[in-house]
Amino acid sequence: MLIKEIMHKNPITISPSTTLCDAYQLMSEKKIRHLPVVENGKLVGIVTDRDLRLATSRLAKRPFDPKDEVRGVMISPVITASPTEPVEAAAKTMRDLKIGSLPVVEGDEVVGIVTAVDLLDAMIMLTGVRRPSGRLDIRLSDRPGELARLSQMLAERKINIHSILSYPEDSGKTRLVLRVNTMEIRPFAADLCSAGFEILWPLHISCVK
Repeated sequence: MLIKEIMHKNPITISPSTTLCDAYQLMSEKKIRHLPVVENGKLVGIVTDRDLRLATSRLAKRPFDPKDEVRGVMISPVITASPTEPVEAAAKTMRDLKIGSLPVVEGDEVVGIVTAVDLLDAMIMLTGVRRPSGRLDIRLSDRPGELARLSQMLAERKINIHSILSYPEDSGKTRLVLRVNTMEIRPFAADLCSAGFEILWPLHISCVK
């Protein structure tokens, strides 16, 4: 999945001369929390609702003036993403830098914005959890052919995979989470257990003898 598939296209932008009051009102009206700042068609900064709250707080370094402009509080330079960037790369960037959004740029043009909520939606989509399905959580041994053996057992029972996610564990084994097109998952999980697979979900599976 790529950023261009989940980003908000043609995001609302403001200029550096926009006042803090106008920026806050715009966020409230549009129910958004991030505003890219564009000058002469080029991204020069970004301002968040948190930036505005801090700038207008009684604890701000200097008294708030209604004429204050966002150029004084915007974040610059801006960390951005490309439309063709994988969503997991954007998620890693946002997590590592502890930021809530990434403007998406193509050349100098701001073509979209992606937020933490968008990445959560992408995660939900990737897991297939919105479709009626059963869930299998399996730990695979680190040897060739284990995934093929699992796929063969699924095919023999005419069970289709809706989604599949995997990641390596510190033990050297591979954790596999599948969503499949049946809710009757426990009998199949018991068969997998009998075939030597380590089943982590559903819980309390007894292997078929």
